[in-house]
Amino acid sequence: MVRVDSADPTPPYEQIRRQLADEIGSGNLVAGDRLPSVRQLAGDLSLAPGTVARAYAELESAGLVESNRTGTRVKRTAQLPDGLRAAAKDYVRAARNMTLEDAVRAVRAEWEGRGTVRGD
Repeated sequence: MVRVDSADPTPPYEQIRRQLADEIGSGNLVAGDRLPSVRQLAGDLSLAPGTVARAYAELESAGLVESNRTGTRVKRTAQLPDGLRAAAKDYVRAARNMTLEDAVRAVRAEWEGRGTVRGD
């Protein structure tokens, strides 16, 4: 589920944090789902445990997960509305020949252009 791209200039902990936050926001991970232990995910990704621990700490600070003696679990959070999730699925299908970076760049361009009067 989580991957770290060593060619990406984004620090590994941030890649992990972002991917898990996206999974929670999209509803792929729901309240009560247990995340892998820090040691397990670190081993799976060949990273230092501190890297995964930092990602989990940031997710906890953001209110997305909670940790205790039994592990780290997803908290009850607002998820994407069904209509938005359906639109995202349609967009992903339409952008299947693009890189993720190009697809995100297209969304950013539209997002930044919102509020402008255009003929589309």
